[in-house]
Amino acid sequence: MKRVYILLAEGFECVEALAPIDVMNRAGVELKRVAVGGSLNVTSSHGLITLACDMLIEDADLSDGVALILPGGNPGYVNLRNSKLVCSVVRDYYNSGRLVAAICGAPTVLAAAGVAQGRSVTCHTTVCEEMGDYNFVGGSVVEDDNLITAAGAGLSVDFALAIAERLVDVDTLSRVRRGMEV
Repeated sequence: MKRVYILLAEGFECVEALAPIDVMNRAGVELKRVAVGGSLNVTSSHGLITLACDMLIEDADLSDGVALILPGGNPGYVNLRNSKLVCSVVRDYYNSGRLVAAICGAPTVLAAAGVAQGRSVTCHTTVCEEMGDYNFVGGSVVEDDNLITAAGAGLSVDFALAIAERLVDVDTLSRVRRGMEV
């Protein structure tokens, strides 16, 4: 079974985390929630929910994953970006050709990790100026090789489905889309 990791830091955007978690579950993809920041319980940007994670990043061996998901949210993406361990994992995944998916402000983590310069990306308009060495193309969901980026919360389901499309067969993806009325 394919394993995917989603990195959750204090202040993550609810829908940007929950849509990929839900879609991966519907598609039968094993997804592990990884806490960044020292506590297994991570609270969203507006304090709406607290997610219990499966592991702490400092204790985790993420080497068996096929994809890494980085939700945005403020200050969630800043907390991801400021973690040397997160940047190391992002570098490892990207440089080994595994899928890295980032939404909203989280594409700035790519820049902090020093990967994917020159690649086509999108992100939230409030951080696009921070994507200097990238080909900012705007738009909703942008795919460039092993990189998927999305602009923001309103595109969370599209983002999650783009990730799933890389991980499951056409019939499974079709079943998931039908079940979600997408």
